[in-house]
Amino acid sequence: MELGRALRHPAKRSAGRAEALGEEVIARGFETLDLAYIHGEALLALMPDLPDAARETALERSGAFFIAALRPIERTREAMIENAAELKRSNSSLRQRTTDLTAANRHLTAEIEQRTVAERLLKAGEKNYRLLLVDSHQMQRRLKHLSHQVLLAQESERKEISRELHDEIVQTLTGINVQLASLKLEAGATKKSFSKHIGCTQRLVRRSVDIVHRFARDLRPTLLDDLGLIPALHAYMKDFTKRTGLKVGFSTFAGVEQLSNDKRTILYRVAQAALVNVAQHAKAAKVSVVIKSLPEAVTMVIKDDGKAFDTARVLDSRANKRLGLIGMRERLEMVGGVFAVHSAKGLGTTISASVPFKRRVAFKTHEAN
Repeated sequence: MELGRALRHPAKRSAGRAEALGEEVIARGFETLDLAYIHGEALLALMPDLPDAARETALERSGAFFIAALRPIERTREAMIENAAELKRSNSSLRQRTTDLTAANRHLTAEIEQRTVAERLLKAGEKNYRLLLVDSHQMQRRLKHLSHQVLLAQESERKEISRELHDEIVQTLTGINVQLASLKLEAGATKKSFSKHIGCTQRLVRRSVDIVHRFARDLRPTLLDDLGLIPALHAYMKDFTKRTGLKVGFSTFAGVEQLSNDKRTILYRVAQAALVNVAQHAKAAKVSVVIKSLPEAVTMVIKDDGKAFDTARVLDSRANKRLGLIGMRERLEMVGGVFAVHSAKGLGTTISASVPFKRRVAFKTHEAN
């Protein structure tokens, strides 16, 4: 029908109908050859009805109609070619992405293996670290125990030396002094030079006896073992004031003597070391020693008004040569005690030493100036 109209009318008027027919052919799934076959059959059917003069023109119009009908098919083919090219490019890009993903997967697999190995090594390292930490703690405990044993051995040795000095050397020097006194009496009044020489010798012997006594008290005061902590501290502070000119205020309570011998010895040594530090370094005008009772402990506080110092550096520095504070702390830790030191400019230094004391005791003050 459309071809018949095209044969009777100019090609321009039938071009639109021809393209519509081509689009319908495409929609029905026909191909170019199918359209050519249909066109040929339709033309053969229409040609006999045309006059001879119109057949040549009809053939031209028929060709133009067929070409116009082919345009949608051509456009579709071009689109298919473009789509095929785009698909080819997409396939190429997909292959490249597949290659990249494969390489990334291999890299990720290798990284996972490396991390797995690193985790195993880390776990092994953590295990070794825990073992080393346990060994370190054990070594620290052994070192602390050894330090405590050394302090105990030193204290025992000092006690023995003190006894020997008191029992042997002092008695020997006293005997010499008695013999010299006898010689002085026998010499008579006529030998004044001899008597003067003997008197000088006696003074030297007495001085030697005093030195030995002081040496014995420093090593291990016999008063500490014979009479207790309070008399021993009284005697030491009296001698300390005599030697340094620095008076010491002292207050305590009688119940402190109920502490064990080791704990009383530690308090004595802490007081001794603290006063030595005051005399050597503090340049203080006054110092006090106070021993007081707490519910489950005995605390000794030594306070001076001297110059301050950096307590952390003194306690922690390996290069520091002032070991008095470290020795105090070690002694107190040996019996489960607590050591503290505070030093501030304008406030002086306060040392606190506490030892456990399970029983509560009545407070009674002893004072010494």
